[in-house]
Amino acid sequence: MDERIKGLKVKEVACDEIWGYVGMKARTKSSKNITDKKTGDAWCFIGMERYTKLILAWHLGHRNMDDTIAFTEKLSEATEGNFQINTDGFPAYKDAIVYSLGAQFVDFAQVIKVYRSNPENETRYSRSTCIGCQKVASFGRPDLERATTSHIERQNLTVRMSMRRMTRLTNAFSKKWLNLKRAYALQFAHNFCRPHTSLQKSTPAMVSGLTNHVWTIQELITSHL
Repeated sequence: MDERIKGLKVKEVACDEIWGYVGMKARTKSSKNITDKKTGDAWCFIGMERYTKLILAWHLGHRNMDDTIAFTEKLSEATEGNFQINTDGFPAYKDAIVYSLGAQFVDFAQVIKVYRSNPENETRYSRSTCIGCQKVASFGRPDLERATTSHIERQNLTVRMSMRRMTRLTNAFSKKWLNLKRAYALQFAHNFCRPHTSLQKSTPAMVSGLTNHVWTIQELITSHL
């Protein structure tokens, strides 16, 4: 993907992070005094072109400034020129996107959602209810009416439905960081193989001009050889 998805002209990009874990959750890791950075919470940053559904860049790491910049640097390599980029309210994006993509004069908007706490009678696995949303122009001149993270959030659902190790409340979680990273790589490279219904049975890679046909799994696996 690093070789093929490079310097693309795009119109609008949405970014988000999806949570997972390796070996054990952060609370268990703390109780056992484990310091290994590749055990516990594992956040995958994902950048998707809104209209072609192509995954432009992704990065597996932690939800901090260093890994956010590592992700936005990959996004900078994958794209070229001006476009609108939409993220959630994660504070690290504000500096990371300007640092990595400011020279491309991107238009950057953040969609900041406000949630209420779950009532006591709801389980701890229930999602919080969104009670408000604020759109903020963080850099450049983004069109706030177009600013949304709905498409990338739907992509997160696709990840959880397609990757068994990302399914909640199972024992299929990754036991090794490298295994999770490889699973993500295969999931996102599948953009070359899987037609999308909204793209008239074309794949995101075809619509983006990266290939002229639907790849087979064999092509995907052997493309780097």
